[in-house]
Amino acid sequence: MFKWMRLGFLMLGLSAISIGNVSAEDEKKREEILKDRMEYYHKYSSVEVPWYYLAAIDQFERNIQEVRHDLKKKDEPIAMNFSSLLWAGLLNPSFEDQSPFSITYFDGIGKDGDQDGVADRNNPDDTMYTLTEYLKGYVYKKDDFTQALMDLYDKKETVHQIKTIAKIYAHFETNALDQRAFPLPVTAHYSYQGTWGASRGWGGRRIHEGTDLFAGYGVPVRSVSYGVIEVKGWNEYGGWRVGIRDMHNTYHYYAHLSSFNKEWKEGDIVEPGDVIGFVGSSGYGKEGTSGRFPPHLHYGMYKYNGRVEWAFDPYPYLQIWEKEEKL
Repeated sequence: MFKWMRLGFLMLGLSAISIGNVSAEDEKKREEILKDRMEYYHKYSSVEVPWYYLAAIDQFERNIQEVRHDLKKKDEPIAMNFSSLLWAGLLNPSFEDQSPFSITYFDGIGKDGDQDGVADRNNPDDTMYTLTEYLKGYVYKKDDFTQALMDLYDKKETVHQIKTIAKIYAHFETNALDQRAFPLPVTAHYSYQGTWGASRGWGGRRIHEGTDLFAGYGVPVRSVSYGVIEVKGWNEYGGWRVGIRDMHNTYHYYAHLSSFNKEWKEGDIVEPGDVIGFVGSSGYGKEGTSGRFPPHLHYGMYKYNGRVEWAFDPYPYLQIWEKEEKL
């Protein structure tokens, strides 16, 4: 089972989480894709609906399409996907209706963005125009973006993820955020191996959901990605730990720290290579417990697919990020 999960996420996830080490040709293609997406975001953005709202929703849809078999992966440049029922209207006798007139009559939200007389939910112009008009309807409501997302997705975790993506894009003013970093300085003395699925005894029977990187006390621990610090503090398993959520629906977990970088607090935005703490041996007990095992960083990755969140093996990613930094 664990072997299947590792291989499955290696195949599905490497495209969803930039891993670097790509050819110049692939890099150029990637830049063109990101540019095309951004052109659509800016084309349909406004003062009421900034581009990063559109980009965040679109990226969330892209993320879940990467890891769910029940969702069709849409072609570039726009991944946003309205359900046929929402697009055409609940009482519409044809959920594939593309007539702007009848869609409006049946209270569907689908609109004709490129003025060709057709409201096609697979047309990027129609999709982005519809999304913009939908969000504009919430401009004068309290917490308008939050409520718009709740009405669209009806799930707090999804709303939180999309708002995180929007916050990251707004901060860096771009969607070109593919850089990654190894969680420890590659010049430091450290070692690690694939320990995914190994048994753990403390705290009851459980499996190891991550990779242990052994290093000396005080070695800097770095953010591997762009993201928002979601959690910073103590838990009895991970000791002093930091949790960072990125724009690929991935939660990065850094545990057993000796201390934090006091520069950062919950809600702050970090980028690859930012030092967030230092290697230690904290955890496996009440707050302040340390020294029950050799010093190391426990690094975990968790994916949210729009329904649930689960752990997957970070080892293949660590190998690639390490190799890239050593080039």
